[in-house]
Amino acid sequence: MSIVPYVTEREALYTGNTHGRVSLLAHVIVLTPDTTGALPALDLLAHSIRRIPASPAELVNAPPADIVIVDGQHDLAQAKALCAILRSTGQPSPVFVALTEGGLAAVSHEWGISDVVLTTAGPAELDARIRLALGRTAPEEQTTIISTSGLVIDEANYSARVQGRPLDLTFKEFELLRFLAANPTRVFTREQLLSEVWGYDYYGGSRTVDVHVRRLRAKLGDMEQLIGTVRNVGYRFAAAEKEESDAAGD
Repeated sequence: MSIVPYVTEREALYTGNTHGRVSLLAHVIVLTPDTTGALPALDLLAHSIRRIPASPAELVNAPPADIVIVDGQHDLAQAKALCAILRSTGQPSPVFVALTEGGLAAVSHEWGISDVVLTTAGPAELDARIRLALGRTAPEEQTTIISTSGLVIDEANYSARVQGRPLDLTFKEFELLRFLAANPTRVFTREQLLSEVWGYDYYGGSRTVDVHVRRLRAKLGDMEQLIGTVRNVGYRFAAAEKEESDAAGD
């Protein structure tokens, strides 16, 4: 499921709720001169929040994000300049500016931003603005089904079946299986799988991949061979020999 190019590459974080829907958790970067406490209400949300110094130099090495928030409560001129830099570099993600009420009069369309938020905004308001911004940038939903070697994965409904039998998978198990099945000819190291499936902000060890592969194989049952081990390298999706030969013939 993609929202912006970054999320397509790394896979968005999701969490289920009591109504069976899926809620987005965003990667949010805050550009601020006060990296210890800018917009403290953000810390009450489940989103991944990272604060970096508000300077052009820091933008060079800034990680990708779903939302960028420029803290303009202390220096409006600097905030406007940072927004201009983000716009000129083709920043694909929505850009917010956090201001005090007195700073609202300075903002115009020339800033090229997606939204303005008061520094006194509570967590509920911030979360709503983030969700609305992501919704505006999301492409139209497309139903993608991966069907290979007796395995059918429906990305839109987050469901998977093997030989007609539904698989009861956790979200990360589903994402790992989907990623491997979508790239059946490639071998991935554990580090690559951690990066692609768990994301750049995951600090766990590579053993996490082994644990999830073991659980997946157990749930695949007689089809556990679909996840192959490449000794001293990592894992690959082992498509049925007939499908591989057919693909080679094409």
